[in-house]
Amino acid sequence: MHIQDTHWTSASTVAPSGASGGANGRGAGDSSRSTPLRVDAQRNLEHVLRAAREVFGELGYGAPMEDVARRARVGVGTVYRRFPSKDVLVRRIAEEETSRLTDQARTALGQEDEPWSALSRFLRTSVASGAGRLLPPHVLRVGVAEEPVRDETRVPEQRGGTPELRLVEQRTAPGEEALPADDAGAAELLEVVGRLVDRAREAGELRADVTVSDVLLVIATAAPSLPDAAQQAAASARLLDILLEGLRSRPA
Repeated sequence: MHIQDTHWTSASTVAPSGASGGANGRGAGDSSRSTPLRVDAQRNLEHVLRAAREVFGELGYGAPMEDVARRARVGVGTVYRRFPSKDVLVRRIAEEETSRLTDQARTALGQEDEPWSALSRFLRTSVASGAGRLLPPHVLRVGVAEEPVRDETRVPEQRGGTPELRLVEQRTAPGEEALPADDAGAAELLEVVGRLVDRAREAGELRADVTVSDVLLVIATAAPSLPDAAQQAAASARLLDILLEGLRSRPA
């Protein structure tokens, strides 16, 4: 996974959903959603977004825009016309994938009565969709700032996603870029996944030390790329089985 090498611009400097600042608060990047596109322009936009998901999913958000353009089979100028900077494209992809994961978590909560089945369904669906590899870096870094649980009898508090994000930002080293703590989409994802984690833990089916961050790291972990699609699918399924087994609680 290459997300640790990613440059991520805070929400205060990159307008969400492909927007960039302008006289009316609307820039070139925002037109991908607010203004109807010609058929060929819409097709190019879809190709760019699909290529960006593939390239960033394989190489991380550090991959250059030229790689995205090559995969989309368009000129790099076409990419920059839709997304005036790489940060705008990265944020667009990350926001869409975060929303997709949140929907998958809500579906698992609503359709599975058994807590472990709900958590397992969310993990399997998310890994299969590949969305976990495109999570915003600040979501995956939430766990970095968490203190180890000293009292093993105390259940770690996981329901509030925003406090965890704030904790990371407060511990940012001098001179290091602050991570966005006001990302509503990320906070919503953490809250919904937190409910899945709480239910499985309260049912005694999840290890007491497993956090929301651990669950997100599982879906962001991918098996090595293999040339054969069937082998790739089998390797991914096997890896997830092993990780799921590691999350389950053990009889005393």
